[in-house]
Amino acid sequence: MKPLLFLHGWAQSKQIWFQQMETFADAQFINLPGHGGEADLSSDVWLQTIAEQLPQEPCLLVGWSLGGMLAMQLAHRYPDRVAGLALVSTTPRFRTDSNWPHGSSDEVFNGFNQAVTAASPKILSRFFALMLHGDGLGRSDYNQLAKSAVDRENRMSKQGLEAGMELLEQLDLRELVKDIQQPTLLIHGESDAIVPCAASLWLAQNIPDNQQLFLPACGHAPFLTQPEQFNSTLQTWWHSQ
Repeated sequence: MKPLLFLHGWAQSKQIWFQQMETFADAQFINLPGHGGEADLSSDVWLQTIAEQLPQEPCLLVGWSLGGMLAMQLAHRYPDRVAGLALVSTTPRFRTDSNWPHGSSDEVFNGFNQAVTAASPKILSRFFALMLHGDGLGRSDYNQLAKSAVDRENRMSKQGLEAGMELLEQLDLRELVKDIQQPTLLIHGESDAIVPCAASLWLAQNIPDNQQLFLPACGHAPFLTQPEQFNSTLQTWWHSQ
């Protein structure tokens, strides 16, 4: 089978995939710059830095949120090295504007900026709660996920958060998406409060070769809250490539 590489999203680390690390034990899980103890880098070199960590043979990229946006760029720029994409809670453009109604609201984006400016763990905890909004978790389940999914020893740096915010604000991949030829799996929670599910529906209409899994009563992190269905779907897709 082709190598599998996981890319996490903004303000998290590879630890967010803790429930996938056992199922996909041979996969590669990497941290974005300035996250999970990685060195700070300016946003304009993030893509090249990640590309340098890709396996030598063509691989499948699993990208979540900002990680999914980076995965689409990698597939477009290095088509011989990326054999397929699994895009989780991903959008071609993060921010809403007059021509893109499927982006994150100004309220959410400004909240992210507030978290960066204040560098407050409490505000980032609110972001984690927003990720799981719509999943209907009880307090005990929520606390257990928060304890297991967050790398508390290697916090993201302020510079890493700022660079990630620059990418979330600036990236617009709508034209690029139409040139993606790799087989693509789209997974999205229908109750996502950060990236509307409509963004993945748009991707489904514009990526030529795709499959979809849309999960009811599920928020921004389906691999956390519905790991059995997520892992099973991803494993089946992986084996078919």
